[in-house]
Amino acid sequence: MIQLIPLEVEGRSVVGIHVVLPKTNLLAVATEKGYIMCGALDVALLNEKLADRGIVAGRAVGVRTLEELLEAPLESVTLAAEQLGIQPGIPGKEAILKML
Repeated sequence: MIQLIPLEVEGRSVVGIHVVLPKTNLLAVATEKGYIMCGALDVALLNEKLADRGIVAGRAVGVRTLEELLEAPLESVTLAAEQLGIQPGIPGKEAILKML
């Protein structure tokens, strides 16, 4: 099952995506510029194989809900995200605000 959930981050609208899979869940919060995602995101792939796309994304590990994803520190980010001032260790919510 796939759920698209409207969320607000400091009064700004973003989209939460929750994909229920056998024995796991995929979580993401997206803006028009980029997204943050659970541990399933392969930041190295985005930086190495898809670098020409300039994908703005961050990865948080150990999260089980969209709320946790917004609060958790990002474990890794893409090079394009770093150009927006998004660094590993900042909360997902802060990264999303920089993507708006």
